[in-house]
Amino acid sequence: MKKTPMEEWIIKRTGISPANPKELETYQLKKIVETLNYAKKNSAFYQKQLEGIDPEQIKSWEDFYQLSFTSAKDIKNDPFAFLCVPQSQIDRIVTLNTSGTSGKKKRIFFTDADLQKTVDFFDYGMRSLVDSTDRVMVLLPGQAYGTIGNLLKKALERTKTACVVYGLLTDLDAVEKIMIENKINCIVGIPIQVLYLSRMKQEGFKSMEKVLLSTDYVPQAMVAEFKRKFGCQVFNHYGMTEMGYGGGVDCQALNGYHLREGDLYVEIIDPVSGKPVADGVYGEVVFTSFDREAMPLIRYRTGDIGAFSQATCQCGTFLRTMKKVEGRINNRVYFEDGIYFDLKALEEILLAIEDLVDYQLIVSDKHSLRIDVSFYNEEQSAEKENRVKMMVQEYFDKNCELPIQVEAVKNQLQKPDQLVNSMVKRKIVDLRREKSNE
Repeated sequence: MKKTPMEEWIIKRTGISPANPKELETYQLKKIVETLNYAKKNSAFYQKQLEGIDPEQIKSWEDFYQLSFTSAKDIKNDPFAFLCVPQSQIDRIVTLNTSGTSGKKKRIFFTDADLQKTVDFFDYGMRSLVDSTDRVMVLLPGQAYGTIGNLLKKALERTKTACVVYGLLTDLDAVEKIMIENKINCIVGIPIQVLYLSRMKQEGFKSMEKVLLSTDYVPQAMVAEFKRKFGCQVFNHYGMTEMGYGGGVDCQALNGYHLREGDLYVEIIDPVSGKPVADGVYGEVVFTSFDREAMPLIRYRTGDIGAFSQATCQCGTFLRTMKKVEGRINNRVYFEDGIYFDLKALEEILLAIEDLVDYQLIVSDKHSLRIDVSFYNEEQSAEKENRVKMMVQEYFDKNCELPIQVEAVKNQLQKPDQLVNSMVKRKIVDLRREKSNE
């Protein structure tokens, strides 16, 4: 098994010697102090956030963990307060859709130097799964400068790996034609879209050897289907725009992400207390970015559920391994007395039903769950709805102490084209939460 190429890249980037976890942590603490100084000097938000704090007095991780967190709400309230360079130096602005009716948007800013660091990460990250003999198709935005597909293509050009950037899935026939004509053997895209494409256009997947799924949680049922039907290796990428698009990627062990540790310091915290948790314990993923010119982020709470592995990776790297992200904290629904369920649990059931196109989970009170469903084949829809209801009802009967009534309803508004030309993530609609926010 090949060692993750991320190790070679991080050693080059950091210059640590000898290359081991202790030396890397020393480097990261040094970069954190530099980041604190830079942000406090140049960002209106961090000037206020770090008021009274001397970055040079941050001598240990315990000192660092005393600093306040940054939230998505902070960015949404005033994204320009995070800017550390004049707007004339900004080469890319990404506006992220957020829930709510306030009209405020998260905006993430990049200079060209920031984007080039992402190209570096994509270069070495993709070496985990492809080389110059592979032919890659990217089903992510890629026409504009600085988009994910654009940066990924630049990264693959460094290793002379053939790459076709299609963009978000819009035309299944056109995509299948490109796949066949170019003998595509690796596809990069959004999990639910790639799954939909594979179910609708199996001919195009006959030569598929590797799949890299990104931007959303990947249920194990999806991985199992790709392996069973096409014999694909399924790699996971973890990242978000706030991280500079890239955060970490599977190595050939396919057992968790090796992180971009030369550019990021990642923590796992208890989402209630805010304190770090032990390796192996799931909590909220938090990160701090290094050397970001436009918009450094310090202790940014991602809302993602993750954990560091206690075991050394089989690939032999000294780098940490983060277990596959388990979804988002916002997709955890609480009923009463601390009883809850995660979207992840139900997705493992629902995505195993190969005739199911799409679904939405709606919670209206503490005793009921409605599942709006749509199917590839509408024949015998009532029987299929009943099957969905029975499978989910059985899960709650076995795993939940409260009596939960499940209803499955075919929703004519949910059509297959909802799965194309969209980067919207799957989520639970909790009507109780929405009412409380009105």
